[in-house]
Amino acid sequence: MNEQPIIRFEKVTKQYQGDAAVLRDVSFTIERGRFYTLLGPSGCGKTTILRLIAGFTEPTSGNIYFNGRVINHIPANKRQVNTVFQDYALFPHLNVFENIAFGLRIKKLKRADIEAKVKEALRFVNLTGYESREIKEMSGGQRQRVAIARAIVNEPEIILLDEPLSALDLKLRTEMQYELRELQQRLGITFIFVTHDQEEALAMSDEIFVLSEGIIQQSGTPTDIYDEPINRFVADFIGESNIVAGKMTQDFLVEFGGRTFECVDRGLHPNEPIEIVIRPEDLEITAVQQGKLQVQVETQLFRGVHYEILCSDETGNKWLVHSTKKVVVGEAIGLTFETEAIHVMRFGESEEDFDRRLEAYS
Repeated sequence: MNEQPIIRFEKVTKQYQGDAAVLRDVSFTIERGRFYTLLGPSGCGKTTILRLIAGFTEPTSGNIYFNGRVINHIPANKRQVNTVFQDYALFPHLNVFENIAFGLRIKKLKRADIEAKVKEALRFVNLTGYESREIKEMSGGQRQRVAIARAIVNEPEIILLDEPLSALDLKLRTEMQYELRELQQRLGITFIFVTHDQEEALAMSDEIFVLSEGIIQQSGTPTDIYDEPINRFVADFIGESNIVAGKMTQDFLVEFGGRTFECVDRGLHPNEPIEIVIRPEDLEITAVQQGKLQVQVETQLFRGVHYEILCSDETGNKWLVHSTKKVVVGEAIGLTFETEAIHVMRFGESEEDFDRRLEAYS
């Protein structure tokens, strides 16, 4: 028998008076001990979900369950949840030890217990020996570790992280991604991470919820989301994509760019209008006569590990190619790709219907 999910949203809507709904009829489950990411642009509702779980606000309608119990009206201080904020919300007048011990002192724990718990939390975040350090003397990465230590010292069942890496430089942000993921796996605590950075989401998550305009557009593992986007928004938001109009002529045959190609999709209506996704790294440059598509190079940029090449075909479709091969702007080249690289997106398909269609392929 499966373990009960730690968090469950059941048709949750959040609307502030006089404004449009921030969340609209949202339902999902969060399992224990996994790393989840809420991903989407500003205003999509991801931080609102975090605030609802934390108890900082209540849903307008619907129910939120924690370990099977409705918690809509349970105050924040009564929930087994701790939040790491974007600005860390550390107390500048307290040193590292006192910042981490703050919640334990409110609970009136014994001094020996507080010291033991704080030292253990510091060990987990690799800050042993920093107990007396002032917050103003800490780097951005160290402050974040203090904020995480303050969260885990209370032994919550869930840690919520509201874009905690956004203020860090690129190199440190990448390092902290590894550290956060490793820490979550060592602790075995459920992490719910909010970000608008798709690379962070892909790198760190067990599961991603992609949000837009208060609705979960798609949920799944990073591989599922990247390889099998459900619609144009997801395909465009997660990584770079070539999205072109097409037609599903019949099972396993799709038409785009003025030609017909074999694909792995089926179960659609004959000649149904669709959209095609092919990722830039799945396009291979060949001689013109060997290409499945014949294109002309419009621009080329060197990105360090690859060239970013923009081409157009004879029907006017634009094709972005990531390749280690260098080409000449203005020349004609061929593009080829594997059958599995073609992903078909059906207009207006729900996530449930999409999942059923993918299951039918296997």
